[in-house]
Amino acid sequence: MTAEPSGSIPAKPSGSIPAKPSGSIRPPSADLPTRRDVWKRIGAPTDQVGSVNDPRTHDEYGVCWNEKWIYRNGREVELVVLWNRYDLLGVFRVRPDGSAEAESVPGA
Repeated sequence: MTAEPSGSIPAKPSGSIPAKPSGSIRPPSADLPTRRDVWKRIGAPTDQVGSVNDPRTHDEYGVCWNEKWIYRNGREVELVVLWNRYDLLGVFRVRPDGSAEAESVPGA
C-alpha cells in the first residue's frame, strides 16, 4: 500500500460508491432498513416491477411506490416489498385470496 501525501484525502477502496454532491439524492431514512439490508435478509426477489429511477408511481396496499420486489413460492406471490426511490415503504405478506398484511422485514 502506498502512503498518502500529507494533507490529502485517502483513496476510497475500489468498488466503493463516490460521495454525492450536496443537494443530490438524499440518503435513506436511518431508522429504516436499506435496500442492501432487505436483500441480505430476504434474498433476491423473484420479480421486480419499476425501478429506483422510474419516475412513474403506482398505488397498492395504500402505498404510493415506484419499485416493487416480488417474492414467489412457485407461482403464488408470497411477499411484496415496496420502495419509493431508496426508502422502504412496506413489506406485505400476500394471502391466497390476494389481500395483504403489512409486516416487518424478516430478521429485522
